[in-house]
Amino acid sequence: MSNVSNVYKRTVRHFRIRKKIFGTAQRPRLSVHFSGRHITAQVINDVEGRTVASVNTTEKDLRVTTRANSTGAKIVGKLIAERGLVRGIRLVVFDRGGFQYHGKVRALADAAREGGFQF
Repeated sequence: MSNVSNVYKRTVRHFRIRKKIFGTAQRPRLSVHFSGRHITAQVINDVEGRTVASVNTTEKDLRVTTRANSTGAKIVGKLIAERGLVRGIRLVVFDRGGFQYHGKVRALADAAREGGFQF
């Protein structure tokens, strides 16, 4: 299977999931994205269209030590939970972004739960 069709299928899954998931001020959306090299996690209030908290492996303190693997996903999950709790967010809706709930996605979700988020 070509890479283009894999990316297209993930995009279709992502839009199908996004039709059902919506973040509010009381329960924002935890959105994750995995590229070949980096991991991004954002807590988003869809009502206002505002990102409340975010973590990316391109940040200066994470850039050297973190890779786009399950270990890096655990670090990002703990950090996004910490930054969300600082802003008073405990309840979130998890948006896996069309990625299969397995491996890195599951590691990030479990670390965010350990950090204090409730899905």
